Amino acid sequence: MTVPEQALPKAARLLLVEDDEDDYILTSGYLRELPSYSFDIVWADSPQQALTRLCDESFDICLLDFQLGAENGLSVLKLAQQQGLSTPIIMLTGQADDALDLAALQAGATDFLVKHELGSPRFQRAIRYALARKEIEQERVERLKAEAGSRAKDRFLAHLSHEIRTPLTSILGYTELLLESDYADQAETELGVILSNGKHLLSLLNDVLDLSKLSANRLELKIAPVNLDSFIADVFSLLKVMALDKGLSFSVVGRHPLPLIIHTDATRLRQVLINITYNAIKFTEQGKVQVEVWTERRQHQELLFFSVTDTGIGIAEEQLERIFQPFEQLQDVVTRTEGGAGLGLAISAELVAHMGGEIQVASELNVGSEFSLSINPGDIKDSERAELGFERSPLKNRQAIKPSLQGKVLVVDDIDEIRRLTGHLIQSTGAEVAYASNGQDVVALFEQSPQDFDLVLMDLHMPVLDGRSALTHLRRQGYTVPVVAVTAATQKGLHRQLTELGFNDILSKPINKPSLYRSLVQYLNPADVSVPVRKKILLVEDDPDTRRLMDMILTDLGSTVESVGTALDCLKKLEAAPHYDGLLMDMGLPDMPGAKLISLVHSVSPELPVCIISGRDLSTEQLSEYNAQDYLLKPVNRQDLSRVLNNF
Repeated sequence: MTVPEQALPKAARLLLVEDDEDDYILTSGYLRELPSYSFDIVWADSPQQALTRLCDESFDICLLDFQLGAENGLSVLKLAQQQGLSTPIIMLTGQADDALDLAALQAGATDFLVKHELGSPRFQRAIRYALARKEIEQERVERLKAEAGSRAKDRFLAHLSHEIRTPLTSILGYTELLLESDYADQAETELGVILSNGKHLLSLLNDVLDLSKLSANRLELKIAPVNLDSFIADVFSLLKVMALDKGLSFSVVGRHPLPLIIHTDATRLRQVLINITYNAIKFTEQGKVQVEVWTERRQHQELLFFSVTDTGIGIAEEQLERIFQPFEQLQDVVTRTEGGAGLGLAISAELVAHMGGEIQVASELNVGSEFSLSINPGDIKDSERAELGFERSPLKNRQAIKPSLQGKVLVVDDIDEIRRLTGHLIQSTGAEVAYASNGQDVVALFEQSPQDFDLVLMDLHMPVLDGRSALTHLRRQGYTVPVVAVTAATQKGLHRQLTELGFNDILSKPINKPSLYRSLVQYLNPADVSVPVRKKILLVEDDPDTRRLMDMILTDLGSTVESVGTALDCLKKLEAAPHYDGLLMDMGLPDMPGAKLISLVHSVSPELPVCIISGRDLSTEQLSEYNAQDYLLKPVNRQDLSRVLNNF
């Protein structure tokens, strides 16, 4: 017969400090008669031995005699407290003494007992209380350790996110810029591979962070109205292309008229549907993949259901229990026919649970699989219903269209590549851009000319002065300019924390163009639709090929260009017609040092903005010494010239 676990006596290790052997034997006997505990009793007969044992070994409880030869147990109590020992100690005394009892409690004793109470109900209660207190203390210590470990993990993941997203921002952003340029035709395939793999790395990073937030119950859903028909059209138009590329039949079917509007987190639902449907396509070599959508009342709530059915390789019955576990991959680990971190289904199951539903799977090996999921779509009882029409949202399609804007944006980031990339994207809308590398620079810029900026994009993590502190300083000084936080962090409640601090909005890293454009449109004014004034530029470059190329780019950017190859010709142009909007000049001219030419230029046209074309980086101090407004580092590209023109 098996004894129930709760009926077994609890094992406890006890240190009995007693210099009288008869009292030791008597007390041990009473302890062994306690019905709920099984004690492993260790005997110490002196204060020194007791302290050594308490320091070197682990005990659940200690019974300490007050009188230990010429010494008393109070000294043991005090030394135990000084050394931070947490073992509960009960003082044993020969006779009742209120002053002694009070002294024992003040010295750190858990309780005190007169020896004639051994074996009494009070003795049993004191033992149970001390052991329960020990268990509570152990649980508290374990909880603190777990919380400390969780905080350390959160700090590590936040640091990891920042460190990975920063280079990914450059990789994805500059690759997209190259793909959009006129100079990437021959490398379009290779650039596409870079972009695709960069996005894959970002997806893996997001999966790891999502799993961490889900396990810590820190995922925050953003519930909003969603046009269901448009949502389905957007999600499955991408997946249909993947299926057709593999020669598979792909269809999406509504079993009956569906609500036009539901209330859910569209981003998270899209993540789940793409993950499950993508898996179905990935593991199906021939046949079909079909998605069905319907609503069904369960108890007192009408739920929205999706099922994804495929004719793929299927899943063995013994593996079905593992597929929603993190880091599980069901493909053959030897052949490795498919890749991935094994996080998608685990995250999908957790997300669906957060959205008020569940995922179920039925599968037969070499026949196919069916994944079914449900979510709570909010109150849809009065929602208008219609058959699926697969009409994509016009607003959705317009979001990625580049707007034409005017205004000046301050981009603040300690990473030069991120500053320049963000600046390029902003300048492509027609807005002007200024840069700062930390919060202290921002504060200084506002103190010098507070009316210069219409919008600030501020990274949160920077040296010298971080984004939060800089924003706090600006708001205390009364500056009301819109400030948008740029961060790689995604923890729950972050948006509320930052808006309460004074930020107007948040952009996530890596910055994508649609999100950036939406933010810019919100805070900047539309560009004047009247015919733009063509800027008149004087270009001084002695290399004829470089001069010709820059002339072509500047003209294509809408400027009127006059180009010369020497300093002397430059001065002649200025003397003949000094009204130019800007001067672009190489520092290494054959007939005159660049610094001297700038000095002579300003003697003729004191207000003419000068941009230096240089083979090396120039500091702010050097630009000030040359009396120049900006510089371009060779080789100069279209984006560089566009930025300079916008600043002239």
